[in-house]
Amino acid sequence: MRRVLTAAIAALTVTTAGTVTTGAPGQAALPGWGRPAPASATPTPGSAGLGDSYFPDYGNGGYDVGHYDVRLRYEPATDRLTGTTTILAKATQALSRFNLDFLLGVRSVRVNGWPATFKRAGVHELVVTAPRPIAKDQQLTIVVTYAGVPSETLVNGYSGWTRTADGALAVNEPESAWWWFPSNDHPKDKATWDISVSVPTGVEVVSNGVQPRDPVAEAGNRTRWSWRSTKPGATYQAFLAIGQYDIVTDTAPSGQPVINAYSTTLGDREPAARASIERTAEIVDWESGLFGPYPFEAQGGVAGPIDGIGFALETQTRPVYGPGFWRRGANPYVVVHENAHQWFGDSVSVADWSAIWLNEGFASYAEWLWSEEQGEGTAQELFDFTYAGYPADSEFWQVLPGNPGADRVFDDAVYDRGAMALHQLRLAVGDQAFFRILRAWAARHRYGNGTIAQFQALAERISGRNLDGVFTTWLFTAGRPELTGAARTAVAPVQPKSWPRLREAHQLLPH
Repeated sequence: MRRVLTAAIAALTVTTAGTVTTGAPGQAALPGWGRPAPASATPTPGSAGLGDSYFPDYGNGGYDVGHYDVRLRYEPATDRLTGTTTILAKATQALSRFNLDFLLGVRSVRVNGWPATFKRAGVHELVVTAPRPIAKDQQLTIVVTYAGVPSETLVNGYSGWTRTADGALAVNEPESAWWWFPSNDHPKDKATWDISVSVPTGVEVVSNGVQPRDPVAEAGNRTRWSWRSTKPGATYQAFLAIGQYDIVTDTAPSGQPVINAYSTTLGDREPAARASIERTAEIVDWESGLFGPYPFEAQGGVAGPIDGIGFALETQTRPVYGPGFWRRGANPYVVVHENAHQWFGDSVSVADWSAIWLNEGFASYAEWLWSEEQGEGTAQELFDFTYAGYPADSEFWQVLPGNPGADRVFDDAVYDRGAMALHQLRLAVGDQAFFRILRAWAARHRYGNGTIAQFQALAERISGRNLDGVFTTWLFTAGRPELTGAARTAVAPVQPKSWPRLREAHQLLPH
C-alpha cells in the first residue's frame, strides 16, 4: 500500500534547489584503467531505462549494482541533506556512458577513482560519462557526492520525501530513492545496502535490516546511525525514518532480531499502533508456515508520525505504517498484508510493474487467510462478500488485475479482484497444491523477479492442470465473471467479522 507517481512522469519537468548540471572535466581513453575494452566491443551508452512497460525510463541499462553504501548528513531544522553514495557495480556491456536515477544537486562523480563528467537528461536521469571506456564485466566503483533539500525537489509539484515536524520519511513506491540516493531504480536490479545518517543528537534514524554497530557520537553534538541490509532488495524498498522514535528491540521465535519503532507524536493512537506492530513476530512466524522460510535477516515495523505518510509500505525487513491505520484501534490485518509482501514483492519482485498483482493480490489474500486462521471469516466468505459488494456494472470489474495500466497500478481491483483470483486458483487446484504453489514460487524466485506467465506455468506444473481459464477470466478479462455450480448462490452473503478492519486498511490506498 502506498502513493504512486504515475507514468506521466516521463513528460514532466524537475525543479531543484541549486542543482548542479555539469561535472568536472573528464579525460577520454586514458591508459591503465582496469581491463581495456576488446577491439570488437566498441563502448556504447547504457540505456536510459530498463524498458518497463509502464515506466520505461525507470532503471538503467549497461550495469548491474551489487551494493549501495549511502552516507548522509541530515538537518531536520532545514531539511537539508548532504551525502556521498558509493555504488559497487559490474558492467554488463562495454560502456561509454551510463545513467543513474537521481534528483538532488550533484557536486561530483568519480568512476573507479577518476573524475567523470555528468549532466541532467529528462526528469530524473543523471548521465555520467566515464573518463575512460568501460569494458564488459569490469567492476565499477561509482562515487557520487550531492546536496539539496529533498522536500523542495519536485516533480510536477510532488516530492517522494515527506518532511515532518521532527524529521522526515523517505518511503514510497514505485519511486523513492530519487530524492536521497542515486541508484538503478527498478526491481530488476537488486542490491544490498549500508545506510549511515548523521543527525543532531537526540534525533533517531530507522532504516532497513540490522544495526552493524551502535549509534556513534560525532563532533558538534551529533550522532551517526548505521543500518545494514544483507539480502538483496529493490531500491524502492530502502527507507529512512528520521525524527523522535521509541525503538523497541526483541528476538523472534526464529532467533532473528525484531526492531520496532514508534513515533512519539502518535498521541492516543500509540497504544493501537503497538498492539498491532508488536504482533509482527507472531504474524511472520504464521506466514512462514504458509509461504516458507522468512527471507530476510530481521523483522519489525515503524509507526510513522502523525504528520507523516497516509499509507503503508512493505519496506524490506521493516514495513512503515501511516498513523491512519490506528485511528479506530489495533489493526493486525495491515501488519499481515505488509509482511506477506516480504515474500511476495520484496524477496520475489516483479520483473515489470504491469505484474503488480503478484505483489498486491498475494498480500491481500494473506489477509483473508489470517481472517480464516483467527475465526473471523473464511476466505470463501470473504470472496462471496467481496464479489457481491461490487455490482456487475461497477467500474471495478473493468480494471484488469493482471494488467491494470500505469495509472491504476494500485487500483482496488488489483487488491480485491486480485485476492479473488487467488481464491479461484485455490478452488481449482485444491488446498494441498495451492500452498505448494505459493511455497515453491517464494523459493524458486527468492531474491529475484517473476512474471505472471511464470507463476501460471509453475501452478500448472505442480497441479497438473491447465489453468488458462482461471488466469484469463480473473486477471485479464473485463467484466464480472459469472459464478457457476456450487459457487453460485441466491442468498446474500453475511458480512464477515474481519471485514471492517480489512476495509479500513484498504481505504487508505490511493485511487
